[in-house]
Amino acid sequence: MRFKSLLLPASKAKSACSIVSVTAKEATKGKAGLSPVQRAWVEANGFAGERGKWLALPGEEGRIERVLLGLGDGGPGDDPFAAARLASALPEGDYRFEQTPGPAGLVALGWLMEAYAFTRYGGKEAGHGARLVCPKDVDRDDVLRQAGAVAFTRDLVNTPSSDMGPEELEAAARKLAKEHDARFRKVTGKALATGFPMIHAVGKASTRAPRLIDFTWGDPAAPKVTLVGKGVCFDTGGLDIKPASGMLLMKKDMGGAANVLGLAAMIMGAKLPVRLRVLIPAVENSISGEAFRPGDVLKSRKGLTVEIGNTDAEGRLVLADALALADEESPDLLVDMATLTGAARVALGPDLPPFYSNDEMLASALAEMAVSQNDPLWRLPLWEPYNALIDSPIADINNAGSSGFAGSITAALFLKHFVEKAKTWVHLDIFAWTPTARPARPLGGEAQGVRALYALIAGRYR
Repeated sequence: MRFKSLLLPASKAKSACSIVSVTAKEATKGKAGLSPVQRAWVEANGFAGERGKWLALPGEEGRIERVLLGLGDGGPGDDPFAAARLASALPEGDYRFEQTPGPAGLVALGWLMEAYAFTRYGGKEAGHGARLVCPKDVDRDDVLRQAGAVAFTRDLVNTPSSDMGPEELEAAARKLAKEHDARFRKVTGKALATGFPMIHAVGKASTRAPRLIDFTWGDPAAPKVTLVGKGVCFDTGGLDIKPASGMLLMKKDMGGAANVLGLAAMIMGAKLPVRLRVLIPAVENSISGEAFRPGDVLKSRKGLTVEIGNTDAEGRLVLADALALADEESPDLLVDMATLTGAARVALGPDLPPFYSNDEMLASALAEMAVSQNDPLWRLPLWEPYNALIDSPIADINNAGSSGFAGSITAALFLKHFVEKAKTWVHLDIFAWTPTARPARPLGGEAQGVRALYALIAGRYR
């Protein structure tokens, strides 16, 4: 299990170096249980217990005897992962928190998330040799499972499109399915063109064949939970081509698929009592003589006709066909995740993905889980009057519309047209990327919303 060597069993606590959380008052007034020599060391290093600052105290043999971690005024911090910076800053060794500076499970998870590194093409080694003793009463296996799934998601997003096209994304999904004895299939070629015409239309311009990835796991009689992830492995924008700057991060346009696979790994690893289905439309939105055009009208799997207002609004097209398939078996819970709109980032920034749901109780529960799991999400409305913004004079609906207003909401409303039978549906418009490194969140591909969803699903189906 990934990171297993960095999160030690609680039985190793006695031999580990202690990390002591201290307030500014405790650090400066000598109330941290320090010897006179240690207090002199604290003063010499100017450590005043500021929040997030830390100081290693040497022992008689020159080894670290204790680590002080600043809490500032001692009030609640704004980030339970703040202490995770120690995982990459401390030298090799075994450490334990005398008292965790936040929820113990999140502190342990943050430590492992900080230790992540993407090393496929070189660079720094994963982990830094700073091992944490799992806090008492924390489910170590579950923390390892979540950290491994986050790392798996990040790896997929960080991999350049040259090595993460539709075929490679399929291979990653197939490997995960095999690890958990899931039943795997794919739809390609004529079957894709006939059964999923919009997935085929978006992907046919590429030399890398489009496909629908589909696997199921669990007891067929259990409640049906279906996950749909946008797998656009690279997005040029199509004939409505993006500027060069807009393509720089388009390797992450399969971030919805990566996050769905990470969530599936958690669900299957925990053996939650659900019948899980994962659907990923995997395509590359390229430019060639086969490319679909602005003004085209596509027929969807559901039978609705879609006028193409913009070929760069392709993600909702491939999702719509996959959602239509998912909806056909009336799942109890249908979740889709996609790096869908720049409008979501304009509204809420890169760290706070919006979500949409037609179920008030689920929306409330997911918002609570987002807070408790330190996995930020913010609900936006499925504002029905905005359907007028994606009306079409010649088809049932337009994929982009002519207005620049409410882009994330209109994208969600577009998808809603393809969900009718599912008992509960939630759509997440994620960024799948951390643009500025923070504790436990290194620069690069990111898992967003999946830990909140995992906690929600685990609580919903017991």
